[in-house]
Amino acid sequence: MTYTYQCPVRWSDMDANGHVNNAIYSRYLEEARMNAFADLVPDNPQDRLTSNFVVAEQTIKFTRPLVYRAEPVSVVMSVVEIRPVSFKLACEIRDADTVFVTATTHMVAFDSAMGRPRRLSSDERTSLERYS
Repeated sequence: MTYTYQCPVRWSDMDANGHVNNAIYSRYLEEARMNAFADLVPDNPQDRLTSNFVVAEQTIKFTRPLVYRAEPVSVVMSVVEIRPVSFKLACEIRDADTVFVTATTHMVAFDSAMGRPRRLSSDERTSLERYS
């Protein structure tokens, strides 16, 4: 199963070359992750220090330029691997006819208070499995 986030293309996302700036795609991917996994973010801000996630690695392949448009693009995401302390996402930024970007994001469960990786909880694994 996949998760799809409808991401607006903002005029401010454009660069001098007349297309969406390459750095902006990371933000689109982040928006999709945050919407897909909002249930993993603890309500209590103090708990967020011990139960968060960091991007360990992200690979982005730019296949076609994306220019400003009124309609959003789809960020399609699936969980392709779940390990004890990490998971990997496969993503596309696309519309009905064109894939603009493919990306792989490796996420690590992290305890910021301790400054180190932590194991995924069973609830986190269950949430991730929805999109695998």
